[in-house]
Amino acid sequence: MRQWLRQPAAWWLVLLVGLLPFMWLVGLTFLDQLGANPTEFLTRATGDWTLRSLCVVLAVTPLRTALGWPELVRFRRMLGLLTYFYAVLHLACYALFDMGLDLADIVTDIPKRPFILVGFAAWLLLSAMALTSFNGAIRWLGGKRWQLLHQTVYSVAVLAVLHFAWMRSGKNNFDEVFVYAVVLALLLAWRLGRWVRKLRA
Repeated sequence: MRQWLRQPAAWWLVLLVGLLPFMWLVGLTFLDQLGANPTEFLTRATGDWTLRSLCVVLAVTPLRTALGWPELVRFRRMLGLLTYFYAVLHLACYALFDMGLDLADIVTDIPKRPFILVGFAAWLLLSAMALTSFNGAIRWLGGKRWQLLHQTVYSVAVLAVLHFAWMRSGKNNFDEVFVYAVVLALLLAWRLGRWVRKLRA
């Protein structure tokens, strides 16, 4: 397995799997199978896949450590960019379908609705990480500053779950929110435990 993970084919396979939700949504759109409210369906689906992708990104390091597979790190950047891709689609659905691409209305609406403000803050942090995901950015920012910036992915995850919970509060449906919150809590607990162990070492 570890040998296979080093192959170029493994990278492309992971990319293909990561793009399957997007291809599924495109297929449903062309087949007119988005249900009675296509806008809500697309907005919710892209948001869901952003959260799922974010959880996968955060799980890379714990899995790499637990399994002893350092090769998993080669997928982390691509998985992070896939997460940003779905976040951009999610924001685009809001801007296009909800706001009709009216920039003035969007600028006014974001601070007016807390759950959108929180989601937009998460998107801005993701944008900063996506724009500095290339090797040249590490040299430009310096290793410590680059690492500090990319550690904000945990803040993004918290903001994303809060955005989701706030959005679901209108329907009083927190089942999925609870699942994401538990996954995030476990991943954060692992990271915290690792940090504490380093301090004691």
